[in-house]
Amino acid sequence: MSTTMVVGVDAGATSTRCVVADLDGTVLGRGTAGGANRNSSGGEVSASLTAALGAALQALDRTKVSCGVLGAAGSAGAGRAAFRAAAIRAWADAGLTGELVTVTDLEVAYAAGTAEPDGVLLLAGTGALAARFAAGELSRRSDGYGWLLGDEGSAVWIAVRALRAVLAALDGRGEPTALLAAACAHFDVPDLLPPARDPVDDHDLRPPARVFVDARALLPPVGDDVRCEDVAQGLIAATFAVPPAALGGFAPAVSAAAERGDRVAERICAAAAERLLHTFDSVGPPPGAAVVLAGSVLLSPGPVSRAVRAGLLARTAATPRTALDGAAGAAGLAIARITGAPVPPVVHARLTHAPDRG
Repeated sequence: MSTTMVVGVDAGATSTRCVVADLDGTVLGRGTAGGANRNSSGGEVSASLTAALGAALQALDRTKVSCGVLGAAGSAGAGRAAFRAAAIRAWADAGLTGELVTVTDLEVAYAAGTAEPDGVLLLAGTGALAARFAAGELSRRSDGYGWLLGDEGSAVWIAVRALRAVLAALDGRGEPTALLAAACAHFDVPDLLPPARDPVDDHDLRPPARVFVDARALLPPVGDDVRCEDVAQGLIAATFAVPPAALGGFAPAVSAAAERGDRVAERICAAAAERLLHTFDSVGPPPGAAVVLAGSVLLSPGPVSRAVRAGLLARTAATPRTALDGAAGAAGLAIARITGAPVPPVVHARLTHAPDRG
């Protein structure tokens, strides 16, 4: 085992994860802390970074840390300087003196999936984008413009379109959909289904598969506009009461409805997959380049992930890789910086617990 150590940090909006490893890719320590959001004050971001670093390094000799790579969502463009300042404070607070490198979450996500210098990252979680890497550097990106202006095919994009379909079903512009009951359940809004009766004790119960009953039964009789309006206004109030990013939590219910044959949900999921593949095509992936998938929409089983993977296989004739541990990817970048060479496949596999692809 090498005595030189590196640190990798993946700072997201909901959690901050840290990995400490040696140059052979053996993980020596891990730490987690709260989210590090660039919209928070520098002190809050520094506190999350310091906590994650401290947890990962608590039993290790910090003087042996030669390099650290810290990546964060929102650290590009206008957020770059703020995150760099927060990282410098956290690095010093953790008692570290080695070289500190700050990057975006795109670099660490790509590095988590492969050590190859050329390839494409396709990410779909809360947001969505494609990023092309050449010689280890980010050379081109497509989308990733946020829920209001882009992020096509993301969890938030899927959820917003599903909610629009629900409101259209309620006011007569759209067709009935099982997404109505799913949305009412997810956002805790009283729905339009009468309670089922327990044949034994006559208590009101909901059947386990209630979300997926015949969609036509989810709307009140024609002319019952008051009940439709009450539900619509309840959904509007509930969804506007949460941050836009939180709407993405409804996306799994949309996928589940599509899996059970709801036509509206099927069309939304198919459109999401088409948008993501178009985003992938837009960065001009070179032939034979590695493709790394990241984000909950693409790493969770479901119709969007299935369609995207099939589309990528048809385009590249290769199975895409997955980015499961951004902090380990950041540590890999730190190893490459020290050695001056790409991380060997066996070291990358050990570091990320992924199969060695040779």
